[in-house]
Amino acid sequence: MASDSAADPLVRPARPPRGKPKAPKAAPAARAKPSPPAVKRKRDPERTRAAILAAATLEFSARGYEGTRVGSITRRAKVNKRMLYHYFGGKEGLYLAVLEGRYADIRTAEAELDLTHREPVEGMRELIHFTWNYFLDHPEFLSILATENQHRARFLKQSGRIVQLNSPLIDAIRLVLAKGAAQKIFKPDVDPVQLYISIAALGYFYLSNRWTLSTIFRRDLVAETELAAWGEHIVTMILAFLEPKGPAFSSHASFGK
Repeated sequence: MASDSAADPLVRPARPPRGKPKAPKAAPAARAKPSPPAVKRKRDPERTRAAILAAATLEFSARGYEGTRVGSITRRAKVNKRMLYHYFGGKEGLYLAVLEGRYADIRTAEAELDLTHREPVEGMRELIHFTWNYFLDHPEFLSILATENQHRARFLKQSGRIVQLNSPLIDAIRLVLAKGAAQKIFKPDVDPVQLYISIAALGYFYLSNRWTLSTIFRRDLVAETELAAWGEHIVTMILAFLEPKGPAFSSHASFGK
């Protein structure tokens, strides 16, 4: 009798599975959320124009008109050249806009002094201090003025705004002088234009020649103490010039003290 453990010749052994075993199906990946649509940057003409003007002011004050390149301005402003030509028409138009802007800034600041509502001596002293300090705080203004004078005001003559910008200042000085003359603390018949040129010249010459003058006289004219002293020197000189002369005004001889 055959053993129970003997193989049954009629039963085929099971075949091993063909090929590589199939890996279990992976769970479907979660769908990525669609990214939000790109937000288009809105054009800001005023900001673009202001950026171009600011960059041009720095370039023109540092390099003059001839030395400044349109590409340098647009790179500094981070805009393309097309925008510069769109807003200003080119280099000449941009330079004139910068020039007018510098005058507009100082005249606007001067208007805030409200000179005509001050006592004459106080108003004149305030104007002198303001002019000197403005020159100190805005060297780009003096640089651009120097550039324009080298061109004999070629670009400034094209401006339709420049007379309107400067007339209010001269009118205010004229009123202050008239008020002082009426109070017999200023001499009469002072030309307001000549007076303003004198105030500006005393500051402008000092600053535009400070390096050569410091070297020639071996004196640090850029030191804070020197700058402050010169500002007071301008006040003293202008008020002394305005002081009435003669017996009729002797009682007002020390009004500037």
